[in-house]
Amino acid sequence: MSNAMTDIAELPAWLTDFRHELHRFPELSNQEFATTARLRAALETYQIRILPLDLPTGLVVELGGQQPGPLIVLRADIDALPIDEKSGVPFSSEHPGVMHACGHDFHSASALGAAILLKQQESSLPGRVRILFQPAEETGQGAPAVIAAGALEGATAIFGIHNDPALPVGVMGSKAGALTAGVDRFRIDITGTGSHAARPHEGNDPVVIAGQLISTLQTLISRNVPSDENAVLSLTQVHSGSTWNVIPDSAWLEGTVRTFSQTVREQIEQRMRDVLTGLAAAFNARITLDWQPGPPSVVNSEEWVSLALETGQEAGFDARRIAANPIGEDFAFYQQRLPGAFIMIGSGGPYALHHPQFRVDDAALFPTAQWLATLAVEALKKATA
Repeated sequence: MSNAMTDIAELPAWLTDFRHELHRFPELSNQEFATTARLRAALETYQIRILPLDLPTGLVVELGGQQPGPLIVLRADIDALPIDEKSGVPFSSEHPGVMHACGHDFHSASALGAAILLKQQESSLPGRVRILFQPAEETGQGAPAVIAAGALEGATAIFGIHNDPALPVGVMGSKAGALTAGVDRFRIDITGTGSHAARPHEGNDPVVIAGQLISTLQTLISRNVPSDENAVLSLTQVHSGSTWNVIPDSAWLEGTVRTFSQTVREQIEQRMRDVLTGLAAAFNARITLDWQPGPPSVVNSEEWVSLALETGQEAGFDARRIAANPIGEDFAFYQQRLPGAFIMIGSGGPYALHHPQFRVDDAALFPTAQWLATLAVEALKKATA
């Protein structure tokens, strides 16, 4: 797959084959060694500079620099998910229990295509373009590691993409302000006193406490968050007990909170802590909260969103302003350091992200690579003006 094309006209088919290869051999977060090797081989074939950053997996490349000017960054992610693939595509995963169910193979191949196209015009670039092939997006650990390695040093703006199966091929969308949600995970442990099911008065039933907690937590959004703010609290696991005639001594619950405002994010955590403290006192039980903050909300710059959508429209996309989406995305960590825009690219569905039957329409691949290359050039010009 890393053999160079004899003609740039072959790039669409070559990129499609490359994406299919990535799809066949997916790797989980921070285990993307073979994925990194495949990308490295392809990049080296085209003499694209790979920066010597301290990253166990993933790569950062740079193009341009022959002309003075700013530095623009493009980002793609490379990791897969622990899902058994059921898409039925002929290039399905050959790694049992691992699948590119979020389309990171599409993102990587698009960015690779952009790098190859930019290489063709490298000497005339009015500055530098840096492309991040980032590991571990699914765990939220990749972007901080790439930042710590120095990948953003000297950069003016950053752009990222994510495929969206809810949008048709040929459509792209973004918006200024919050586009994706801040993601928090929580676990609640309840410790009571077990007893025989026939003598509940001798214990302190954690199942009853969990039931009260489930009902009460549902009011945290509806009775604390203003109606013009978007927020989600979902309980996704409830566990207690081991048999029918014994009241257990413990229970635990797990879930997630999604918010688009840092103020609301902090408010929900504090109100949850208040509720748990009150229930623990009311039921004379011990209740603990393990709150695990994930990526914040992606917050786009109007300036760079406008440029991204304008260049998309000129490239033949139906470029739209879209509503915010409560998915999580560690691209947000980059935006805490510099402005930029995150853009959703229509991938044609019909199955949602993270679904075992998820698939991407290959027709979206080469147009996305072309647009990314054009966007990088136009961003350099805008940053220079």
